Formats: sequence, C-alpha cells, structure tokens
Amino acid sequence: MSLFKRSATELVGTFWLVLGGCGSAVLAAAFPDVGIGLLGVSLAFGLTVLTMAFAIGHISGCHLNPAVSLGLVVGGRFPAKELPAYIIAQVIGGVIAAALLYFIASGKPGFDLASGLASNGYGEHSPGGYSMVSGFVCELVMTAMFVLIILGATDKRAPAGLAPIAIGLGLTLIHLISIPVTNTSVNPARSTGPALIVGGWAIQQLWMFWVAPLLGAVVGGVLYRWLGKEDN
Repeated sequence: MSLFKRSATELVGTFWLVLGGCGSAVLAAAFPDVGIGLLGVSLAFGLTVLTMAFAIGHISGCHLNPAVSLGLVVGGRFPAKELPAYIIAQVIGGVIAAALLYFIASGKPGFDLASGLASNGYGEHSPGGYSMVSGFVCELVMTAMFVLIILGATDKRAPAGLAPIAIGLGLTLIHLISIPVTNTSVNPARSTGPALIVGGWAIQQLWMFWVAPLLGAVVGGVLYRWLGKEDN
C-alpha cells in the first residue's frame, strides 16, 4: 500500500475520531434531560478508535494521532521517514472534522463558539480549573500509558485480534480520568482542529497539547521497548 493511500486513510480515521469524540461532547454531552455526560463522551472517543481499528487497521495501522505515530517510531514499529506524512494527514483530518462540527453545531439557535467546541485547555479553560502543571503532567502520563497499551496490545505475542478492544477501552479510561483536567487530548491532531476554529485562548494554549503528548509518546515507546524486550 502506498504511503499516500495510507496517509489518506489516516486522514479519514482521524476525521472520524474528532467528529465522533468532539461531536459527542459538543452536541450530546449536555443535551437537555438525556445528555450523555462525561461517561458518554469518554465512551464515544473509545468507540471511534475501536471502530476505526477494525475498519482501517489493516491499511494504515490506525494511528489517528501524531503522538501514537511518534510512539510507534520510538518503539520500533513504524519507520521515521513516514512520520511527517502521517502527522500532516492526521492534522488535516482533525481540522476538517472540527470545521464540519462547527457547521453542524452552529445550526442550533443560541450556539456560541465561546463554549470552546470541545477544545483542550488548562487554568481557567480547564473543565475543573486545573493548573498548567497539572494538565501537562496528566497529558504526558496519559499519553505514555496509551502508547504502552498500543504497543503491548499489538505485540506479536499478544492475543490475536483483540488489540482494537484493548486500545479503545484504554482511550475510554483515559478520558474518564482526564476530561476534568484538560478535556483530554493525548492527541495533538484532536486538539489542533477545534483550536483553529475557536482561535484566541485555544490557540494560545495549544502548545501544551503538542508538547506533553509527544513527550509522553517518547516515554511510552522507550518504556515498552525495555519492558517488552525478551531477556537473553
């Protein structure tokens, strides 16, 4: 499969992740009387990865996330020379999804973009008012564990065919833990899409949702490479 086609597949997959995950937060989380809440949004993000892993995992590997792609490079599972193409495609997919979500959401009377379009943030823009330091550490650790789960679940020694379930549930758990802290990123492409639409504070704080997840990905990749190495 050509790099172009695999990158295009990553674009589609990341589009689905951002539309499904952020869409559930914007359109359904607080819907009157029957809102899905934090649990529903967490599950929605997990389901986007689970469904795409089965749908496109055999085509592109279903990274859907620049941090995951970097973690796989560090873990020795993905060639570094293909990393830029994947990251560009993932970011484009996230931006397209955010733009579509904005178009859909703005069709409701009273919609206000100031609500954030599920953007990630810290300080006054953290759902729970958590500090920048708390948010940074949370994003780093959650991304490291996510990469660890992915590398472990896709290891040739792991049970065959179950990786998408473990990865999807792993992302669900991560959201259950960290939505109150940063609205959960662990994915620079997921953060970039809404931030570019919202502008202002969301763009000013976007740096953290690139730096912390990418550092976490390196930690996760290095850690699994050591843990998973068979002793001689």
